[in-house]
Amino acid sequence: MNKKISLLTIASIIVLSAIMMIPNNAIAEPIQNTINVKPINEKFSLETTIITMSVPENNKLPWGTVWGTASDVAERYPVIIQFYKENMPVHIAQVDVKGDGSYEYKFRARTIDHSSGEATDIFYGDYTVKIFKVIPNNNPLV
Repeated sequence: MNKKISLLTIASIIVLSAIMMIPNNAIAEPIQNTINVKPINEKFSLETTIITMSVPENNKLPWGTVWGTASDVAERYPVIIQFYKENMPVHIAQVDVKGDGSYEYKFRARTIDHSSGEATDIFYGDYTVKIFKVIPNNNPLV
């Protein structure tokens, strides 16, 4: 009996480990990355990063994530993230920068109606994502 319990315990640990290794969200990989900086005034500039992300139509995972670092972001200014599909705005988010200079925004890519069991893709296909950060000017304008 002890051998059966021992084998069952080991099997359970292996199954749990395998489940924990499966990612719990869909991460869209950037295909293109463009960064532009435009001065706002003597102290600040607006940094705009534009990426293209592609979410597969057969995506089975419920979450997507946009993340990055903003070590040079101006204090008290959030990061603004805008999603566009075919040049039409479809989603906007505002996130704070953490103490380590990172930011992360999780969004629902797929949802399931618990009463019917029907899955609905919220995000699928190609998107242009614009990330706006207010940054301090290193060389103030004269």
